[in-house]
Amino acid sequence: MPLTGTRVVDLTRIIAGPFCTMLLGDMGAEVIKIEPPKHGDPLRAQGVIKNGISWYFASYNRNKKSLTLDLHSEEGKGILTELIMTSDIVVENFRPGVLEKMGFGYERMKELKPDIIYCAITGFGKSGPYKDRPAFDFIAQAMSGFMSVNGNDGEEPLRAGVPISDLVAGLYAVIGIMGALVNRMRTGEGQEVQASLVDSLVAMLSYMAANYLATGELPVRTGNDHPLVAPYGIFRCSDGEVAIAPSNDQVYHKFLSAIGLDHLRNIPEFATNDLRMVNRKQIKKIIQEVIIQRPKSYWIENLNRAGVPCSTVMNLSEVFADAQIQHQEMVIDVPHPGHGIVKMLGFPVKLSGTPCRVERPAPNLGQHTIEILQSLGMDIDKINDLHVRGVV
Repeated sequence: MPLTGTRVVDLTRIIAGPFCTMLLGDMGAEVIKIEPPKHGDPLRAQGVIKNGISWYFASYNRNKKSLTLDLHSEEGKGILTELIMTSDIVVENFRPGVLEKMGFGYERMKELKPDIIYCAITGFGKSGPYKDRPAFDFIAQAMSGFMSVNGNDGEEPLRAGVPISDLVAGLYAVIGIMGALVNRMRTGEGQEVQASLVDSLVAMLSYMAANYLATGELPVRTGNDHPLVAPYGIFRCSDGEVAIAPSNDQVYHKFLSAIGLDHLRNIPEFATNDLRMVNRKQIKKIIQEVIIQRPKSYWIENLNRAGVPCSTVMNLSEVFADAQIQHQEMVIDVPHPGHGIVKMLGFPVKLSGTPCRVERPAPNLGQHTIEILQSLGMDIDKINDLHVRGVV
């Protein structure tokens, strides 16, 4: 696998950090998840608990080993020191300064392992006026401008349903780590990688940001209509709704032919996309009167055949029953000893030669403590003593 032979010390919890390290594990890295004794990652107790395991936790912590470690104890810090010296990557998502106070800032890690790649995932960044503020996905969506462009004009802004800032920050962290690994292969040098929830969402503002930076004009919320293209959006059929996306003039003309409205090409108010944007309500009304006459299945089949993107707005039940999603193996069954089969999301990135795979399920709390400590040269009597005293 791409990252076979790479060891990752995972000091993360909840979503952004564990998502990042899960992706590294999916590509073959040995991920050692360090958790506090007794309770571990708070995500172990969140979401649906089925057969004694949180499926939420299981889905973000596959392909990892669990080592319980009291990092407030000197012995716990000593064990972490040894792990860093034998590892390639350290990932953490504490508030800025927390690891430094514990004696494990980037400068200290470089002393222990000069070519270490250290990745910090934070809410706002490790410096700046907001670095010490508590962070959460909802706040990141609000502060990044991401929430301001979602919803309908005249109504309140809307957050994305999923914790989008956590997931995007985790993805950017992986990209940064991969770049640092390639650079280390070339130069032999490690480096610090930073990703934050707010920065990651700001970077996703796309043409919204480009247009604002060019004109100084704030984007108007357009709901399911496209801010730059018309007609485009949700249309009612005789038995439900479909999403239709004629994204440029070429597709727009195909769309008109497919729905029998070729004559609209000759109407001056609809001659260009800019004019259609001005007259969006009028053209949508004309198209809607045609779409309502037939069922969803008709439009999905005929519009896609004509080269016009069209789909229903699918709920999760429909998504996971869909033939394409099943063909792409976007849901996988992972056996968890003692907990049965856990269904979870599959791999969106397909590698032809070294595909991602699940080599181990999400670990029980401290499941690999003995194995990892023995790999550091510790004998079982010492491990038992640490256990009795709550260090592990």
